[in-house]
This record gives sequence, C-alpha cells and structure tokens, in this order.
Amino acid sequence: MNKLLVTGAGGFLGSAVCQAASALWQVHGVVFSHSADLNPHAVFRADLTRQREVKRVMNTVLPHAVIHTAAMADPNACQTKPAESGKTNVDAAVFMAKWCADHCIPMVFTSSDLVFDGQNAPYRESDPVNPVNLYGEQKARAEAEILRVYPEAAVCRMSLLFGDKPSPRYQPPAMLLKQGQKIRLFVDEIRTPLDVYTAAKGVLLAIGKSSGLLHLGGAERITRYQFGRLLADVLNIATDAIVPCFQKDIPMAAPRPVDVSLNIEAARGLGFAPPLLSEILHRLYTGNPDFWKAHTHPENRSMTLDKGGP
Repeated sequence: MNKLLVTGAGGFLGSAVCQAASALWQVHGVVFSHSADLNPHAVFRADLTRQREVKRVMNTVLPHAVIHTAAMADPNACQTKPAESGKTNVDAAVFMAKWCADHCIPMVFTSSDLVFDGQNAPYRESDPVNPVNLYGEQKARAEAEILRVYPEAAVCRMSLLFGDKPSPRYQPPAMLLKQGQKIRLFVDEIRTPLDVYTAAKGVLLAIGKSSGLLHLGGAERITRYQFGRLLADVLNIATDAIVPCFQKDIPMAAPRPVDVSLNIEAARGLGFAPPLLSEILHRLYTGNPDFWKAHTHPENRSMTLDKGGP
C-alpha cells in the first residue's frame, strides 16, 4: 500500500483527510500542537517552519504523495502575527513543495477562497487574486511560489468548511444551538460552504488527477446568516436563535471580503459532487444521535461561526 503523508493531521481538515484516505493509503500524519487519530507509530510531531525537522520526517516516511493542510488558518491571528503566520503559511508550504518536486511525488496544497477580494464572484480558477487580508495574501503568495517551484502540484482552494467534530478552534454551530445559545451571523458575507468530509474527498481526488489550481466549494452560494437559519430548520430550533448582523458589527483584526463563492465546474469534471446543504446537515446531525453524547465541550461554548475559521 502506498504511503500518504498528511501535514496538519490533527487539524479540522487534515484529520478528515486522514480518515478518508485510510482505506486506500498507508497514512502518516504530521502534527505540531494537536494530536492525530492515527496509529501512534504513524504520527510525527514536527515544527514545519524548521527545514531540518521537515527533512527528518520526509526522509523517514519516504511518502508516495503529500497533502499539505498545515496552516495558521485564523485570519485574525494572521493579521496580528504576520511574521509567525508567514513562516507557517508561506515558507513551510514552499519548502514542502520543493521537497516533493525534488523527489517527483504528487503534492496537494490546500489554499483558501480568501485569496479573492469578493467583488466578482463566483470565482473561477483563472480569475485574478486580490486578497483583502493578510491570511489571503499569504495563501496567494504560497500558491504562486508552489506552482513556480513545482508546476505539477495541485493547489486546492477551499471554501468555508463546517462539520460535526469539535476542536480547540471550532465548535459546531449545531452544538451551540442545541445548548440554547444564540449565534450572530453575517448577512453580508457570501460563501459556498462545504462539509469537511466532502472537502477531504475532493482533496484526495486531486492527487494524480489535477495540477495547478482547483476550486473545492459547496453546491450553493449562501450567506452565513442563511446557512444558520437552514441549520436551525434542520435541528427544529426556532430561527430567532440566529441573529443577523453585519461584518462591521463584529470587531475583527482581519477585514473580510463580501462574496468569495467559488465556481467548482473544474472539480466536478474530476468527479467531485458536493450534496445540497440540507442533505449534508441532516446526515451530520439528525441522522447521527451519538454526536450529541460524544462531542460536548463546555469550554468552547463561547465560539461562534462569525469569529471562527476563514
């Protein structure tokens, strides 16, 4: 069985990629501060901003393919820590691409819809980038440098991701609603939300089938507020638990674009087929009663979608 190395294996997307890949690959994960749900012998703890540690891991595993999901993904944190986030989001990603290029193995890099300014959506892969915050700028720089040093690499731009797995940064909004909390969500931010499990399948599709830019988003363009109301309907919770607000109402270090929804026709051509949001939400929550018992993290209850991930 061929070996797949996944960086950020303990993160929101990385852990889903590991889970989706385990049937076809011998999966090895790289983590920094998180843990990974893998065989302990297949998990390496490393600081990817240190090239010596990267070489140690890569030369030990000798992977047949690499999926690089590791990132400093909170736009607000990136905005306030430009040097630290730049080392992670740009320098480490480009060094990984150079290693893969030197060893002629497939590489997938996960980028973001925040490379766009939100003025001309839905965006195709050929549209020019023009980020409005530092996180988007770092992802755009990493994309360009990776494809310069390794044109055969696949760069997957991810839309807003959601799912049912809590993490230190992410508390599923379904859990917050079930706890009786109200959630403030933007009415002036449009995305193409995608559940993390479908996103992981899309990333795996890109290995060996795609090079260059590829957009992986959901099937529907929707505001965060509309998404919240849809979730409340699925959970049979009064929609007044979803409170509309504007971006200007929430103090944030990083500005946000208005509409970075993605055109995913190229990915559909590879077999990528995201379900409708209502179908995904029913499957994640109403069809999964064990979720409510297994994933209660009171320490995360103050987190909301508008302050969470990208």
